[in-house]
This record gives sequence, C-alpha cells and structure tokens, in this order.
Amino acid sequence: MTYDVYTPLVLSLLLSAAGPLIARRVAPALAARVLTSAAVLTAAATTWSLVLLAATLLGAAPPVIREAREDGHPVTDPVPGAIGVAACLALLTVGVQVYRALRAERRTRRVLRRLCVGHPADTELIVAASEVPQAFAIPGRPGRILVTSAMLSALEPAERRVLLAHERAHLAHRHGPLVTAATFAAVANPLLGPVRSAVAFLVERWADEQAASAVGDRRTAARALARAALTAGRNGTACALHFTDRAVTRRIAALQTTPPPRLWPAAAAVLALGALPTLLAADATADLLRQLSGALH
Repeated sequence: MTYDVYTPLVLSLLLSAAGPLIARRVAPALAARVLTSAAVLTAAATTWSLVLLAATLLGAAPPVIREAREDGHPVTDPVPGAIGVAACLALLTVGVQVYRALRAERRTRRVLRRLCVGHPADTELIVAASEVPQAFAIPGRPGRILVTSAMLSALEPAERRVLLAHERAHLAHRHGPLVTAATFAAVANPLLGPVRSAVAFLVERWADEQAASAVGDRRTAARALARAALTAGRNGTACALHFTDRAVTRRIAALQTTPPPRLWPAAAAVLALGALPTLLAADATADLLRQLSGALH
C-alpha cells in the first residue's frame, strides 16, 4: 500500500499531459471517448485512494492496530497520521465541490428546460427572436436545437445547414453526457482539468467533422464556423453545447486540412493509462486488508 495508494495521483498528471497531445493527433470521436473513459477511471481511483488513506485514520484500522500492539504484535501504521488527516480534508473538499457541481448542473438543466416550454414534444428546432447570435444543442429526451434569429440571418443557406448538422451531431452522439462525465472527473480530481478541457474541445471538433461530412464540403463548414464566430455574442448558457465555443481558430484550421487518423495504439495507451490507477488502487486495498488481517491473528 505504501506506494500503490499514491501512484494514481502521479498518473493523473501523466493523463493530463497526454490529453492535449491526443486531442491534436487522434480522430475527435475516438479521442473524446477514450479520454473521458480514462478520466473517469482515474478520478474514481484517486478518490478511492483518498478513502484508503483516510480509513487508516478514521476507520477501523487504528483500533485494530492498537489492540494488536497491546497483545504484543509489532504492527506499524499503514500510513503516517498526518497523511491520513490530509486525506480526510481532501475528501471533504472533493465532496463539497462535487455537491456544488451537481447543484450547478441541476440549475442549468432547469434553465434549458424552461427554454423549451411551450413547444411541442416533437419539435427539434427552436428559433428564438433575439438580436444576440447564438446556437446550441440542449441535451435531453428529446434533444432540442435552439438558434436565435440573429444567428440564422447572419448565415447563408449552406452555412445554416452546417450549423444544424453540427448541433444534431451533439445530440445524436450524446456529447452532453461525455462533457458532464469529464467535468465531474475533473471536479473529483482537479489534476484532470486539462483532460476536461480537451474533451470539451474534442466534442466540438467531432461535431465539426460530422457537419462537414453531412454537407459534403469542409470549406463550407469552415466558412460557416468563421462567420458564426465573428457574429456570435459573448453571453451564453452554461453547459450548453455551442457552435462557436472552444478554440474556434484551431477548429477552423482543422476543417481546412484532412481529418485526423484513428490512431488505435495511441487510444489504447490512453485507456491503459486510465485503467492503471484503478488496478493500483485495488492492489492498495488488498494490501491494507492483508495488513489488518495480520494484525488480528
């Protein structure tokens, strides 16, 4: 347990460093999925590692070790007491942050649901009369696309098709839950913040590629994105999937080149990097249980 319980934190840094590299070199659909999966696994492993460290202080371990010492058995503490205290404080902080993130997510969903009030259940496209150019997907069942009249008037007909294809891709491939999962992973483990940013960028690139494929013209897709970005307002709805969000310049440049390849070896390496902290946390759990079991006999 001495080393295994700390290793997930180190691997979190490696995953955060690998995230931006994968985002630039691997096909967006594949990269977004593997990075999200790896982030969730790593966040779960690091949180469990904190639980193990805190359990040595607050759980059943100290009484067991104390009784073993009173019986004359030489048993050492699994971890220093100061580390156990630090783990308790970290767990408390994580719990508060996750609670706040959940509340923010619920508030956002309520706001988005209110935007759809009064429209038939089978309505996919909602056009709002507004002078602020905006377009975003509203995840749900069914998912909706909200576009303002200012945004529609700023685009040519072919560019409007790009915009709608982009937002439909968000809904069809459930990009909302992907970003939410990566967000909560980063809340539980702040070291994973760069991975969350990479996933948010990748789902936009994924939708860009889907839109370019739907209209059959990458240059038209790039032009639509550029025009929308130039006319878009600054105000937005949190957690909605915006057409003009996330490093627009990089996205336009990517649409002017060939799509990135599906580098399966790189994707497999990222998944392995995400699974390794889970295995190490499981090994640390087994070590702690063996140590406590030895203290009882």
